[in-house]
Amino acid sequence: MVVTRLRNLVAAANQPVDGASLTVFRAAFGALMVVAALRFFTHGWIDADYREPTHFFHYYGLEWVRPLPHPGMYFVHAAAGLAALAIAIGVVYRPACIVFAILFAYAHAIDKSNYLNHYYLVGLLTLLLAIMPLDRDGSLRVLSKPTQHAPQVRAWMLWLLRFQVAVVYFFGGLAKVGHDWLIEGEPLRIWLSSNAELPLLGRYFGDGRTALLFAWGGMLFDLTIVPLLLVRRTRGVAYVAVVTFHALTSLLFRIGMFPWIMMASATLFFDPSWPRRLGGPWRRASRDPSGVGVAGVPLGRLGVAAVAVYVLVQLALPLRHLVYPGNTLWTEEGFRFSWRVMLIEKSGELELTVVDGEGRRSIVEPRDYLTPFQARMTSTQPDMILELAHIVARDRAATTGGPVRVYADAAVSLNGRMRSRLVDPTIDLAAEKDGLAPKRWILPSPTARPAF
Repeated sequence: MVVTRLRNLVAAANQPVDGASLTVFRAAFGALMVVAALRFFTHGWIDADYREPTHFFHYYGLEWVRPLPHPGMYFVHAAAGLAALAIAIGVVYRPACIVFAILFAYAHAIDKSNYLNHYYLVGLLTLLLAIMPLDRDGSLRVLSKPTQHAPQVRAWMLWLLRFQVAVVYFFGGLAKVGHDWLIEGEPLRIWLSSNAELPLLGRYFGDGRTALLFAWGGMLFDLTIVPLLLVRRTRGVAYVAVVTFHALTSLLFRIGMFPWIMMASATLFFDPSWPRRLGGPWRRASRDPSGVGVAGVPLGRLGVAAVAVYVLVQLALPLRHLVYPGNTLWTEEGFRFSWRVMLIEKSGELELTVVDGEGRRSIVEPRDYLTPFQARMTSTQPDMILELAHIVARDRAATTGGPVRVYADAAVSLNGRMRSRLVDPTIDLAAEKDGLAPKRWILPSPTARPAF
């Protein structure tokens, strides 16, 4: 019976569906990525991220990734913007997806100080688009070669993109089911109070009840929005909620392109043919069971296995924080790539003590090695503190001619609490290795209620 159901599922996944909604998503996603690339030029982020730092913080296993010499990173972002434009208009589409994916991943793997959840999401969506022939409708390719027009796609393409967006919402909502978010209203209480000057709503943002209302509303929104978008009867109201929710978060929290990406992604849950109702250049696509005029190949055994592995990885990664001890909001172990969005507000001070072979002690401030932004991020994240300790140890060992010990004193506030020590100041971090195992030198999280 299980085998029969699996066969039926695969057969349904290979059935043709209207590709209009995927075409619109492809164009919208490409356009948003063009804007994202331009922002790096207009905001001066290329120099700030790649020229000004003298040291970079690496993802585990990617220590070899380095920025190109100037002006190389300008070319990287310009090429990424051109690739995004090609995705949007549907020309040299698959090569453009591959080029954009590689350049985007490279640029954002250089320094984990700049990690954002939506960078990870962009990488995943581009990876999925690269395996889907979404340039066979509403594209320059079709305008130049009308015989290649294929207005339908295999259902598995739509399903897989929907799954990826649903993962973001579901795990984002699940992560909010916690004491700080639902009981204390933190860190929303802190963030909303900083917007008290806004007209109309600003006067309510200093009230803790508003923070709790937003906290519960955000959790319920994340956990219910996908089912509401899938049901035709509630879809219209649900999409209004999507636009309202993400526009408000963009206004209040200034989280870059993420709200706009999610607004575009939510349209994937509409009826696949919804753009056809707009008329104009859209042509109504008739169902073609023969497969003629259908973009994409049916999933075979290898394809099914690849999709299954991808799905399992996307379900497992957000849950890996459960294998770590203690409060992972404090330790941030298993935190990245897990859709644990907007859960923490940390501030802290960090000071390193270096002891040479003869017992001489010296104090090192993070700003001696890092940009102000890097120093701020490092002061609250244990794995970055460890890497900074190794950077300092290598530098001092080179000048003193022998190995040194490095100790860290980090006083950190989590979600409005009084500052507490984050790492054990008696542990020589220069002797500690980075890895995926729990870090024994991280001290327990504070248990007091927020003082904010």
